[in-house]
Amino acid sequence: MTKVKICGLSTKEAVETAVSVGADYIGFVFAPSKRQVTLDQAAELAKLIPTDVKKVGVFVSPSRAQLLEVIDKVGLDLVQVHGQVADDLFENLPSASIQAVQVDGEGHVPNSQADYLLFDAPVAGSGQTFDWGQLDTTGLTQPFFIAGGLKEDNVVKAIQHFTPYAVDVSSGVETDGQKDHEKIIRFIERVKNGISRTK
Repeated sequence: MTKVKICGLSTKEAVETAVSVGADYIGFVFAPSKRQVTLDQAAELAKLIPTDVKKVGVFVSPSRAQLLEVIDKVGLDLVQVHGQVADDLFENLPSASIQAVQVDGEGHVPNSQADYLLFDAPVAGSGQTFDWGQLDTTGLTQPFFIAGGLKEDNVVKAIQHFTPYAVDVSSGVETDGQKDHEKIIRFIERVKNGISRTK
């Protein structure tokens, strides 16, 4: 079964909704963004998340010290890193790691030490999809997430196209820039409702 990450959560109600309907990963954005949360906010919201749902922190070009501080204070299970990444950033971290890759037309997949890869549109968080035909995932050794413009009416096609480990949504479950609880519910149900992974 494809796993689901609901990203950019910043309220108690949105976290509780996502957890209650079966989200596997909850994402907190620590990079500058309209969805950004503070360390204290994330630490409070993290208390609402059971241990079988994984907490993910989203960063852009962070230092190792920043990652370690947030992992410790919020209890992150994974860090998701966008932007420039130092080769040794992912070595010996106390959490698992996801390297985000913006699919820009070349379909280039980096040689990464991260535990997971995440493929996103050229502008992360924009609600835009990328050209799925440009990305060849057949040689990947890491499990991967598909992000970028996913919503309830195209996520099944994305799963059928890529058979990813997980799908990741943020703007696709929003209305007027705010998380929409009904859209969160419908998105998760669409993924979980009888779609089995074939790889």
